[in-house]
Amino acid sequence: MMDVNTPLLLGSGSPRRREILAALGIPVRIAKAEVDESVRPSEAPEPYLVRVVADKLAAVVKLPEARGAAAVLVADTSVIVDGAPIGKPADEADARAMLRMLSGRAHEVWTRFAIGRDASVLAAETVRTRVWFRALDDDEIAAYAATGEGLDKAGAYAIQGVGAFAVERIEGSYSNVVGLPACEVILALRRAGVLGAFPITRKSKGEAR
Repeated sequence: MMDVNTPLLLGSGSPRRREILAALGIPVRIAKAEVDESVRPSEAPEPYLVRVVADKLAAVVKLPEARGAAAVLVADTSVIVDGAPIGKPADEADARAMLRMLSGRAHEVWTRFAIGRDASVLAAETVRTRVWFRALDDDEIAAYAATGEGLDKAGAYAIQGVGAFAVERIEGSYSNVVGLPACEVILALRRAGVLGAFPITRKSKGEAR
């Protein structure tokens, strides 16, 4: 069972995922294993996410940091436009092109996560959120791309940052767009028997020490 002495191991270098778990009061430590995240020819978005997340989990559970962890959590997020994924922009010009593609229309953000321990997969799920961008003019696109905020993010924007100015509405999980669906992850951890009483109170944190 998870506590401060037996934390969740987050197999991701994403500060957004770490921040979401920290906001939930989940004790975590971080480790990351490199896997091939390139899209294979003719590979559809769902099989791609299933493959990449399975590869991440298989790699992270073998790391020394996984010993003593309550479980391992890994995830991957894709922005889907017209049924095809778009990744992180290569540069500022690529970011502008992506933002023009998203302007004035809806797209989807898919995050797949998996929870495992040793060789066992305890839970795996893909969560989808629909996002509508308002119509952006060229000056707004250029100015936002120049901030650099979206250069390390799929779709070239950050809904939790300046990029919120472009988001007209969403349908589904907000935290999923940031990088990790908080509600679904908590439910999966509880169903898997990794997480006990939740929220974790200060008293229970103190007793765990």
